[in-house]
Amino acid sequence: MTLVERFLKYVSFDTQSSEETGVTPSTPGQMVFARYLKEELESLGLEEISLDENGYLFATLPANTDKALPVIGFIAHMDTSPDMSGKNVSPRIVQNYDGKDIVLCAEENVVLSPTQFPELLGHQGEDLIVTDGKTLLGADDKAGIAEIVSAVVYLKEHPEIKHGKIRIGFNPDEEIGLGAHKFNVEQFGCEWAYTMDGGEVGELEFENFNAASAKISFKGRNVHPGYAKNKMINSIRIANRFMSMLPADEAPEHTEGYEGFYHLIGITGEVEQTTLSYIIRDHDRARFEERKKEMERLVAKINEEYGPNTATLELRDQYYNMREQIEPVMHIIDTAFAAMKAVGVEPRVKAIRGGTDGAQLSFKGLPCPNIFAGGLNFHGRYEFVPIQNMEKAMNVIVKIAELVASK
Repeated sequence: MTLVERFLKYVSFDTQSSEETGVTPSTPGQMVFARYLKEELESLGLEEISLDENGYLFATLPANTDKALPVIGFIAHMDTSPDMSGKNVSPRIVQNYDGKDIVLCAEENVVLSPTQFPELLGHQGEDLIVTDGKTLLGADDKAGIAEIVSAVVYLKEHPEIKHGKIRIGFNPDEEIGLGAHKFNVEQFGCEWAYTMDGGEVGELEFENFNAASAKISFKGRNVHPGYAKNKMINSIRIANRFMSMLPADEAPEHTEGYEGFYHLIGITGEVEQTTLSYIIRDHDRARFEERKKEMERLVAKINEEYGPNTATLELRDQYYNMREQIEPVMHIIDTAFAAMKAVGVEPRVKAIRGGTDGAQLSFKGLPCPNIFAGGLNFHGRYEFVPIQNMEKAMNVIVKIAELVASK
């Protein structure tokens, strides 16, 4: 199978993850895909292949040199986002893209247009894989899986390229923040690794948000509205008061770069009880801690105004900025940087306004920066991936393996 054939096969699997099930993997389709990948890796002659009950698939490409070399790894996730269906994905290839609108679904008037998505114009003359406008594509992160498997195949077919032992790992549930939770770093057995889970060509990321979730519950008191004076306590109004106390300009729609935010992601409520769900993000650890303290301060203020225990806060750290784990081993960034340069890709070092499995793995003892996989407009019907992007990502993997062996 070619890289493109492999990718098109992978996106046919429905692997949408779910935050509701409480099991790993969170959806059965992920295990179906994992078993398929296991069979493929076996057919390719890889070694030390293991698939555990939680859907973590590991395999080895043995070294083809006797030189003592570090074991490195490449990782990608099998699930697709809960934001949109990944079932019955029907991709098509737009060859030699001409810079104009791409009609994804004429009957529903779904159009991928450079007017709304100007990044399309950077890929004129290339071959784009797009959706039919009814599902997401799944390039996040099946492009990464296809690139890793194709790179391993290329290395097997070109023994003149010397390399050390290479481990590959495919995991479930990255999109719900649980991809690294049951990842057995000791079993994976690498000195360092790279997640192939970035976007545009050249992206090289070793900084990400510090992240926490916050759930605030507000208690009210419901009585007949006709006799409510001095009796009713409307929890919805209290929740609205809390929302107004947070700075309006520190939200995702008003921030960029290294600017952090509070993001309201859910509201459920009636007069008796209302719950707000937030995520808290900041690249700077000190500011991140300040944001959490601000949440605590505002909850305390609500309780001062409306009475004890009116508001209760559940605050949970999710992941941290991997930079502090990567800085002591910056040679792994230098290697990725050199690999990109060597294959004609201009590196674009940037901070992730989000998180990756690599962030959590870095804090579990496996330094793991993130490299582009080539897709754009993730998590929705406008997702696309240029074939040339995937080819470049595959070439970077091969070159990293070669450079590590040449030192």
